[in-house]
Amino acid sequence: MTPEARIVPCYRVDMRMGWICAFLAAASAAPGSAQRIKVSSHTLSNGMKILVHEDHDVPNVAMYLFYKIGSRNERPGTTGLSHYFEHMMFNGARKFGPKQFDIQMEKNGGRNNAYTTPDVTVYTDWFPRTALELMFDMEADRIRDLNFDPKIVESERGVVYSERRSSVDNNPFGLLFEQLNASAFVAHPYQWPVVGWASDIEAWTMDDLRAHFKMGYAPNNCVMVVTGDVTHDEILVLARKYIEPIPRQDPPPPIRTKEPEQIGERRVTLVRPAQLPILMVAYHTPQSTDPDTPALTVLSNLMTNGRSSRLYKRLVDDGQQAVSVQMPDDFSFDPGLMTLIIQVRAGVNPAEVEKAAYEEFGRMAKEGPNPDELQKVRNQFSADFYRGLKTIAGKANTIGRYEVFLGDWNRLNSAVAEIEKVSADDVKRVASKYLTAKNRTVATLIPQSKESAQ
Repeated sequence: MTPEARIVPCYRVDMRMGWICAFLAAASAAPGSAQRIKVSSHTLSNGMKILVHEDHDVPNVAMYLFYKIGSRNERPGTTGLSHYFEHMMFNGARKFGPKQFDIQMEKNGGRNNAYTTPDVTVYTDWFPRTALELMFDMEADRIRDLNFDPKIVESERGVVYSERRSSVDNNPFGLLFEQLNASAFVAHPYQWPVVGWASDIEAWTMDDLRAHFKMGYAPNNCVMVVTGDVTHDEILVLARKYIEPIPRQDPPPPIRTKEPEQIGERRVTLVRPAQLPILMVAYHTPQSTDPDTPALTVLSNLMTNGRSSRLYKRLVDDGQQAVSVQMPDDFSFDPGLMTLIIQVRAGVNPAEVEKAAYEEFGRMAKEGPNPDELQKVRNQFSADFYRGLKTIAGKANTIGRYEVFLGDWNRLNSAVAEIEKVSADDVKRVASKYLTAKNRTVATLIPQSKESAQ
């Protein structure tokens, strides 16, 4: 995949909302039996953790590298650096020069990509097993000896600045989402955008870049997941040859700032040229390791997943007030947000849509789901989850995410069971606890005609 093709997914809503959908829905095959995933684990002497899942159905391999560094590890003045390195890591190192990572990958029949989030930066490689040693060689080269040529640094700075303009500054959805997060968080670094503030992109220094790379791309700050036509022993041999000689570094400093409890509703209104109104309502929720997470997952799916979900029926099918509704949730290291996103129909007052959404939240908090819709959500989660595990890429991403965010890859083997345990009372409880007026931030985009904007 070319670097230009990689630009599109770098800053997208699924940074915080919908990774599971984006990656698990990539597989179209029907889900098979619920077999347990087996993974072998080894930690190198330099601290990199290697997870290997053997799948010999086809002679292909997926290699995912999860670096535990994202926009939460930045500070005012350096925002956007994690996303910047998502680009820089494809621009050459000592052994494999500029563009050679992509060139060698394509010559050997492989593909690659990457994504950045507030919490992690992940590099994804898919290739025939014949290219296995080459991939270890190339990954080690860019971890150990990334090129900081000033011309390349400035060229890539221009690329990410252009991406910011296209995905945020000139994009009503991206701009509203950025303002929502900046308002919902007053202390925690989740408040700034993954792509970075424009003034910071302009001001990064070479010292900023080198310091961020040193702490973020150290082997002891990375989990490597390899799935496919491999064995644990051969992966360990290659890892010891290419990765283990790379020295460990001091990890990113811990995030000590905790977001204070919100004590009142916050609102943002944007008036700008757009085709349709947009409404976003965000609620603070706990980190992914919190016991309430499974119930919140069920709650979000009850509200917006599928045509029979509460808000889809109310706002899209029956009321004809909205074009689309979604309320995805996702893993996070720290307490984050669960955000309702509604594309309002032309001519409809967003305030009416907002009122209807709160009524449905209130009903869920008071009455809870009925048995049929609760079982429907369980079935949906199970089908999507196992469908994702039909591909080696889906397995690699899922194994890595459970290891990095929940601290144990093996929790994926109990993921469906955890959802099955969620009761109607659990849903009522989390709806009452989190979907409250004082806990929400509301962002509304009101379309402005081009004529009135001039």
